[in-house]
Amino acid sequence: MSAAAATRACRITFVGTILTGSFLLFLVQPMVARMALPRLGGAPAVWNSAMLVYQTLLLGGYAYAHALARVRPWLQAVIHLCVLLVGVIWLPIGLAIGGGSAGVTPALWVPWLLGASIGPLFFAVSAQAPLVQRWFSIASRGGDPYALYAASNLGSFGGLIAYPLLVEPLLALRQQSWLWSGGYVLLIALVALCALRLPRAATGETARPTSVPATRGRVLHWIVLALVPSGLMLATSTYITTDIVAMPLLWVLPLGLYLLSFTIAFAANREIADLLTRIAPITILLFGGIMIGGVSLMPLANLGIALSLLFMVSVALHTRMYRLRPDPDRLTGFYLAMAFGGALGGVFAGLVAPVVFDWTYEYPILIFAAGLLVPQVYLTAGIRRVWMTPVRRRIAQGVIAAVLLTFMGLTFWGPADLFGDGHQGLTFIAIAAVGIVSVGARTSYAVILAVTLVIFGGWRAVELSLEQGARTRSYFGVYTIRDRGGVRELDHGTTVHGIQFTGNPVLERLPTTYYAPPSGIGQAMGALDRLYGRGARVGVVGLGTGTLACYAQPGQRWRFYEIDPAVIRIARDTGQFSYLKNCLPDPTIRIGDARLSLERDMPASLDLLALDAFSSDAIPMHLMTREAFAAYARVLQPRGLLLVHISNRFLDLEPVVAALAADGGWHAAKLYYQPPKYTAIASASQWIALSPDVATVRALTAGDPHWAPLIRKAGIEAWTDDYSTILPLLKWKP
Repeated sequence: MSAAAATRACRITFVGTILTGSFLLFLVQPMVARMALPRLGGAPAVWNSAMLVYQTLLLGGYAYAHALARVRPWLQAVIHLCVLLVGVIWLPIGLAIGGGSAGVTPALWVPWLLGASIGPLFFAVSAQAPLVQRWFSIASRGGDPYALYAASNLGSFGGLIAYPLLVEPLLALRQQSWLWSGGYVLLIALVALCALRLPRAATGETARPTSVPATRGRVLHWIVLALVPSGLMLATSTYITTDIVAMPLLWVLPLGLYLLSFTIAFAANREIADLLTRIAPITILLFGGIMIGGVSLMPLANLGIALSLLFMVSVALHTRMYRLRPDPDRLTGFYLAMAFGGALGGVFAGLVAPVVFDWTYEYPILIFAAGLLVPQVYLTAGIRRVWMTPVRRRIAQGVIAAVLLTFMGLTFWGPADLFGDGHQGLTFIAIAAVGIVSVGARTSYAVILAVTLVIFGGWRAVELSLEQGARTRSYFGVYTIRDRGGVRELDHGTTVHGIQFTGNPVLERLPTTYYAPPSGIGQAMGALDRLYGRGARVGVVGLGTGTLACYAQPGQRWRFYEIDPAVIRIARDTGQFSYLKNCLPDPTIRIGDARLSLERDMPASLDLLALDAFSSDAIPMHLMTREAFAAYARVLQPRGLLLVHISNRFLDLEPVVAALAADGGWHAAKLYYQPPKYTAIASASQWIALSPDVATVRALTAGDPHWAPLIRKAGIEAWTDDYSTILPLLKWKP
């Protein structure tokens, strides 16, 4: 074999190993999170906790690789192969331990469960990427290993995208686990092939770096450049999964783009990375202002903007990191600093921010930090001359200051509708124009970006934070309470979770919004006495503001299931909503995931169960499976009613419920209620009533011709804990 052919074969072996390991590493992330949904619930914070576990394990793997790189290459290979073989004990992949107790906070329980389930496997696979790159540099006698990092992240991106598009729709979880186990065995074989290419005679001196070490300032710069995209990735994940659904298809989008940015930033061809880095400051200024402004009427457009912003920031900062990379003999230390920064970003966005902030302040903070860090060049020669000439620079600074002070003054002391539909666009254009001219003049650009983030949403957020009791943040999201013309509203994300009239004792007891008397749940509550007598037993999954409590009648026994203690405080303890106080002063409330709580309840202990477990505009998937519906059937009496709320801007859930009804022998009917016009009293709602007893469904629906049978959709099968996919259910025009 010629020298060129040998070099090519060597490169193919190492690239194949890198791709395989990275593919497996990021295929397992959504897979294990999907396995954990029935135990942990569907809150977006569960995914962020999982990401924090992965980043911590990645940091541990990189630290191990950095330490191992100091011994002779052949011994490195032997030690690492032994570590990989130890990981076989955890195959096939599965959850190692049962669900957490009610007294353990999810912020602690989720990392423990995921770490115990895949920690050793993830640690072993994560370490092979920097090790194999270092081995390639030794085996190829000085070949550039950084291009292999681009291949590594391409494999990672492929694993993430393959899961929701191919693996999850086509394979059950057990099959996915065995598929991944086979890939892990293949990886061990590939690592062994790479080890065979290492020179046996190489000593520890060969592995030790000889180039000049990075300064502390340079290492700190690497860490910060890694921290901001990592934290922004988690903040973006929270944003998009709060308002759509907590499931792998959406979990992987921010992480996938984050990984793809490494592929572009570390590629041998620099054209795309340099182009995106050049326009990144403009993107941060424009898209950052839009995202903080929160245009909720265009959710899919917002999704695209949020993902584009994350991608541009990640490419620009990772490109800057690439330009500051050390010589190949110090790459393990470089990757260790990168992993440490990524873990810090995860700690900030996943642990610190939810505790310290009552709103998602981490999002504008990270956008602003990206604006400070991103490389900047003047967009045109003319703009450059303006900023490089002292007189012109002072004139430009004066014009910018005047514009910013004008809009700041109008924001704080001007008309209330300055940022209404008629003015916001013009204001945004004016500020964006001076911002674009300032690109390259870092200080002026930073001031303009800060002002943009403040006036387009930051100030309103601060006002709410300063208002006593107006906003609460928990592990499960941000809750905002607003008073608007005699009504009080509870919002979770961008979704209304309850409205109550204030100042009128009669109206304060009136069920509103999705729960109005003409709605499906309203009619079911009105039929309780007729169907089950005066001692009806009612269960409600999802407390919200406690609106449904005002359907309670003397003699009935009610219990609520609520996963978030913050919601209980809002509905019962703070006095901001009085549904419970007025109508059901001492309710039974089970704290914890509803499905786990229901599985512990006595059989046939409920006559009616209402499933209203919204996480913003999403229903957790683990409450919509065959196993979950079996738990509902067990806790209901033989003639009991199950009411499922499926109102959703993004998913058509009727086919899933129809498939579950057919699968479980339920009789069902739907009521899609549309009030004549939207008011605080009633809003459009979609409820499905199910019962094992056909006579019960007929008795409920007999009085209203708007009740209709469910419509099954071809190809939609009942979801199970082992298999589910939402791709056929997406509403592309919400």
